[in-house]
Amino acid sequence: MAYNTGEDSSSREGSVPKRDGMPVEFARPDLDREQRKGVPEVLLAQGKRHEDVLAIARQFVNRTGRAIISRVDEQLVPKMQSDFDDCDLSEHQPSGMVVIKRHGYWLRPTGGKVGVVTAGTSDVPVAEEARIIASEMGCDVHAVYDVGVAGIHRLFEPLRTLVEDLGVDVLVVAAGMDGALPSVVAGLVDVPVIGLPTSVGYGLGGNGIAALMSMLQTCSPGLTVVNIDNGVGAGATAALIANRMARVRAAV
Repeated sequence: MAYNTGEDSSSREGSVPKRDGMPVEFARPDLDREQRKGVPEVLLAQGKRHEDVLAIARQFVNRTGRAIISRVDEQLVPKMQSDFDDCDLSEHQPSGMVVIKRHGYWLRPTGGKVGVVTAGTSDVPVAEEARIIASEMGCDVHAVYDVGVAGIHRLFEPLRTLVEDLGVDVLVVAAGMDGALPSVVAGLVDVPVIGLPTSVGYGLGGNGIAALMSMLQTCSPGLTVVNIDNGVGAGATAALIANRMARVRAAV
């Protein structure tokens, strides 16, 4: 477990979200996911009504002390700031993620070490999703952005720092366009690499299709690939690997 809410059991509410004090039957949030599998549930705001997002987020804050919301639009942020003025709210741009924590919420560091790398600056919003999720799972996360294959000389020194000096357990590498960077990195390092294709690109194979196919067709062993723009999935998987490695180190 990576958190301590500091609450007693009497402060917990049921698993049904509430709006204006009344139960809401539209959602059944997995409030205990982090305790069960080590990955917190992330509330996707995209496609949901603002009032529904606020109601579900409040349920998470009441139960666990924290709510993590992804793909938050600009109009929703002020409503969150108003509804959660009793909490600490962090808006993470350019990822569009918001993390709400009850005052006094403490996130226990796990000792896991994650590196996040992007090919270009256009890949940063999705890479930031991965960084934030891994951080919220207790990992020490180090990010290096804009070191893609168009200027491959930019990659080597930051990569050496991540792997040799900082000793990361796993790397998330985000790339759009031709999606070549994860294969290059996987061919150079001795840690797992998670390829994160982004919907950056145009023309034939645009919107991340070429990047995804390129990563799936890699000939570099040790590269695993998530879906296009799935920064949350990449970050969660990276943190699971890193946190397991941290437990192994602690047991030696």
